Amino acid sequence: MTDLPLLSGVRVLRDVMIPMRDGVHLAADIYVPEGREGRLPALLERTPYDRRGTNHADRSAADPTPRSKPEIAAEFARGGYAYVLVDCRGRYGSEGVFTKYANEAEDGFDVMAWLVRQDWCDGQIGTLGLSYGAHVQASAACLNPPGLKAMFLDSGGFSSAFHSGVRQGGAFELKQLTWAMKHARLSPLSHDDMARLAALNAEDVRDWMAVNPWRPGCSPLAAAPEYDAFIHDMWSRETFSDFWRAPDFCAACHEDAFTDAPMVFMSSWYDPYALSATDNYARFSRSKVGPVKLVMGPWTHGQRSVSFAGNVDFGPQAPLDGHLALDYVALRRAWFDRWLKGREAPDYLQAPVSLFVMGGGSGRRTAEGRLDHGGHWRAEADWPLPSTVFTDFHLHADGGLSPQVAAPGERTWRHDPAAPVPTIGGAIASGAPVMAAGGYDQSEVDGLFGATQSGRALADRDDVVVFQTEPLEQAVEVTGPITARLSVSSSALDTDLMIKLVDVYPPSPDYPRGYALNLTHGVLRLRFRDSFEAPRPLVPGEVYDVEIEAFPTSNLFMPGHRIRLDVASSNFPHFDVNPGTAAPAGEVTGTVVAINRIYTGPENPSRLVLPIVPARRN
Repeated sequence: MTDLPLLSGVRVLRDVMIPMRDGVHLAADIYVPEGREGRLPALLERTPYDRRGTNHADRSAADPTPRSKPEIAAEFARGGYAYVLVDCRGRYGSEGVFTKYANEAEDGFDVMAWLVRQDWCDGQIGTLGLSYGAHVQASAACLNPPGLKAMFLDSGGFSSAFHSGVRQGGAFELKQLTWAMKHARLSPLSHDDMARLAALNAEDVRDWMAVNPWRPGCSPLAAAPEYDAFIHDMWSRETFSDFWRAPDFCAACHEDAFTDAPMVFMSSWYDPYALSATDNYARFSRSKVGPVKLVMGPWTHGQRSVSFAGNVDFGPQAPLDGHLALDYVALRRAWFDRWLKGREAPDYLQAPVSLFVMGGGSGRRTAEGRLDHGGHWRAEADWPLPSTVFTDFHLHADGGLSPQVAAPGERTWRHDPAAPVPTIGGAIASGAPVMAAGGYDQSEVDGLFGATQSGRALADRDDVVVFQTEPLEQAVEVTGPITARLSVSSSALDTDLMIKLVDVYPPSPDYPRGYALNLTHGVLRLRFRDSFEAPRPLVPGEVYDVEIEAFPTSNLFMPGHRIRLDVASSNFPHFDVNPGTAAPAGEVTGTVVAINRIYTGPENPSRLVLPIVPARRN
């Protein structure tokens, strides 16, 4: 474990072991001001990623060098807080065995119950953390722990992990595989066992991504049985059971018990927890005393201090720094000063919702080689925006997309599970080395995992069907939740519908073929069309009306651009590939090629429902 740096003006209580209800002890370092007098409010951050480590996101626009957790803790301590950094169970200095997501609600409750009894704590606790550090906040908040008075959840905190985070629309997020490979190698058990570590290091996860499913003991995680068991468990639990309703996975399932503390849900449009953040805000802003705030930027996971996501730049306003607050530390410090100390701190989040509207840039290639898509921040009163006009854009058999009802027709594509559509960007985290997050032109390129024809646009594949508007005559803003309501059939017993909303740039000197920018995605595994509790196979050839929920977004489609909907039956390796057999997830099965159809017309009104924000008059 990393040694603590020398920190001026701060006293550190090192290696404090906090008892849990089952006898396991969690390791903590507690940072307090040197020469403190009296009791202090406590700030609690729990992490599985080393309480003395450094997160690559903990940088600022002014200084791109990431700061360590101890350095940040010391800064808050010098501001009059007791900052408590705790290793999650079974990680680094803590006892027990780590199982991802397990025990976090009870462990969080027990840590807070211990904190309020300490003679240096004034009984008030604020929680904060990124990603897993946000998940543990939400899970503990479901138990309404003692002393919890304010929260700041950044890019995490499951609304429902089954519906967004571990699974989505019935499909399994394969980032769990790449995450497990990375952290099995970092596990204390691996570093205490050189043979285990060597066995893990000998495996290349890229060789295993197309294996569906990984079987217990027959996977690249075989040398780390606790991670091997985790993957098999998550992959095979395909129905929305009581397991997924537990506090560790589902804040929405515990709305009544969830804390009334002031809370911030912060995420970004290319983050895998964008839907969790907006859902949590919409739910708790209406049911809790709060106040409850929502912040949505244009970034990838945790990258709040840069202006780009993937291969797309959103302009000088994009970083949090200098726009929402001086920097991320100042934003959180003001929040906790206001709610834990009662100070008249800067109210950086005065409006309930702060969101970044992407789009409006020059469309040129920047000096760094990225698309200048542009964008700006805006304060809003609620989510969804009160001015939203949810508008049907009908799918036409000729590939059109418009508010006019389509004529009867159909579009057909062939889904071969052995040749899935490759993932190109999107709302992804922990995807290395097989997938990257963010915005990209939707074309296969050299080095793209799963690509078979470099330079080919996904729209030109025969297993992707495209529906798009005519070039827009005026700008159209789409901000809010996205859904598609489709009439479909399949020749198989099961298949997936993968949708993607795309901003299509016209050809230009910098981009002679134009630029097809992915904005958001959605998925539905069709055996879950009626219920996530009780899946049912399809009847081949029968037509079904289904609804697919996509991630939210905010984008200004400029004049001359097209609004496009891509539909396919795979998005790999973002999600596991549907074999078409309707066999339960986690079972070894063959594969079936599926012939899938979308139907259009008055009797089958397949449509994309877009949240249109009317143009604002100054």
